Amino acid sequence: MLDVIFDPNNYPFWIIVSSIIIGTFAAIMRPFSTYVAFVYPNAKFEAIGNPFITEKELNRIIDSKNISDFKETLNSSKDYNISGENVYEIQKSLDDNFIETIGMMKKDSSNKMKDFYEIYTKKLDIYLIKNAVKQNINDKKINENIINQAILPGTKDALKGIIDSEKQNLPNILKNYGFEKEITDIITEEKIDYMRFDTTIDKHIIELIKRVKVPYNCDKAKQRFVNHLIDLINVKNVLRAKQIGYDTESIKKLTLGEGQEIAPWKLKEITEVETVPQVISSLEGTSYYDALKNAIEDYDKEKSVQILENALDSHLLKIVSDISTQNFVTIGPTFRFIISKEFEIKNLKIIIKGIGEEITSDIIKPLLIREASI
Repeated sequence: MLDVIFDPNNYPFWIIVSSIIIGTFAAIMRPFSTYVAFVYPNAKFEAIGNPFITEKELNRIIDSKNISDFKETLNSSKDYNISGENVYEIQKSLDDNFIETIGMMKKDSSNKMKDFYEIYTKKLDIYLIKNAVKQNINDKKINENIINQAILPGTKDALKGIIDSEKQNLPNILKNYGFEKEITDIITEEKIDYMRFDTTIDKHIIELIKRVKVPYNCDKAKQRFVNHLIDLINVKNVLRAKQIGYDTESIKKLTLGEGQEIAPWKLKEITEVETVPQVISSLEGTSYYDALKNAIEDYDKEKSVQILENALDSHLLKIVSDISTQNFVTIGPTFRFIISKEFEIKNLKIIIKGIGEEITSDIIKPLLIREASI
């Protein structure tokens, strides 16, 4: 039998040889096809860049004399065409720009990235749902313009339901939207812990990103990004809860489990220390400690954890920059561009609000998230 199979004069031999050649070629071509799919979009994203997370460009636009000057300066950038005559209209135009950017990225990328962009779009909509639910629970009138801010039809329907419904109907609306029982249970509690509500929403978003399929050879980079997000949410929640005065058991409910650098024992430790400075000290040995220790002096002056959260957000920009460098032929530049763009929009919305309210640049600057200079 073996003599027949390995005899070059017989068909079975050449079938085996052909199968080996085809299999080897497929194994070589699979990663290569992934690299090819990212060449054009990555080149485009790198060419556009993210100027408004850098010190130089932020300082330039902060110095705008008024709203018109702000628009003129911003629209001189190749990626912006902002409209509006007041702060609200310009902020809305900036949000629209971000949505258009995601659409551009989706169009220029491989079809295998389609699900990733759809999840990122849904992430923006989820924040609208979260805010509308809070307003409903607190008997506040919800501005119906929020429906027009939604991107997905399902979100628009859910928002209409939240606006028109009584509190007791909210769990069913959220369940139909795709939220887990953990979220719907929280809003039925007699005394709602809004930090825990926010945390479960963050957990839902992270699970969506975790499950979304990305092209071959990109999942490791995606998982690293997700794990860092878990770490950062954990640290932010613990810092905020310590500042407010939550007890240890309540703080533990605000964590999402193990991430990239913070092991379960370390996470337990930071939830059990008593003060914000002790939380920072407990993070020694992680990259988050290095990011926070440089901000501790400003925290001591202001006693605001927002300063520390901003430091962590700036660190996230460094993380996605590192992921981009290490995965520059695949998904890395995509992560860097979309995350940096999101922070760009946040920075610009803060600046235009400050200009509109005639707030000095010295007050605006500490609120902005910058990419660390290398």
